[in-house]
Amino acid sequence: MMSSLKNKKAIITGGSRGLGKATAFAFAKAGVDVAITGRKESVLKATVSELETFGVKAIYAVFDVGNYEEVKSNIKTIIDSLGGVDILVNNAGIGSFGSFMDMPVEQWTQIIQTNLMGMYYVTKEVLPHLIAKNEGDIINVSSTAGLTGNATTSAYSASKFAVIGMSEALMKEVRKNNIRVVTLTPSTIESDMSIEAGIATKGSEDSVLQPDDFAELIVAGLNLPRRAMLKSAALWSTNP
Repeated sequence: MMSSLKNKKAIITGGSRGLGKATAFAFAKAGVDVAITGRKESVLKATVSELETFGVKAIYAVFDVGNYEEVKSNIKTIIDSLGGVDILVNNAGIGSFGSFMDMPVEQWTQIIQTNLMGMYYVTKEVLPHLIAKNEGDIINVSSTAGLTGNATTSAYSASKFAVIGMSEALMKEVRKNNIRVVTLTPSTIESDMSIEAGIATKGSEDSVLQPDDFAELIVAGLNLPRRAMLKSAALWSTNP
């Protein structure tokens, strides 16, 4: 029997647009109360208004996942407001591309700080709540760039390779607590980040993965019986 997501409570980082927003909508349609995070309040506020039309509780918090003090205070506020947490989707991330020598040290460091340390910070604050209830789900978004490095992706690939290592290690650590940790490695998805980077074009539904495809995979994994866990999944377009 499939598990029900109705009345579950989820936190989605980077939830105001792209992959995070699509996941938030999929959750709301399934009856999940949702908290989304990001750094642009106007966009978060607009997304929450849309989510509320599904009859679920929807809230937002504005903070930088790469700032641990901001993460600590805001995650506590979110969990208090939601009345708990069952699902964490670590989606927030940034991507910049350039040759190894040309990319500024500060930019390289920021990618690692956001994509890796940000995921660590948020998970560190949410995990004790899942352990206390002996149940929960953590979905960590990596990338195919975390499986194979390419020219001009040194910083982004380094961050996403690290995410896979951290995620898989955590999965083995908390299985005993009935917590499922999933590592996702999607290929190019039509999102704001991929469009801005020039690796996807807007309106390419027939050839490039869409955020809704990504959200559908997450919901399917969560709906598995608790005895089953989607350890990892690589989502690819059918078009080469």
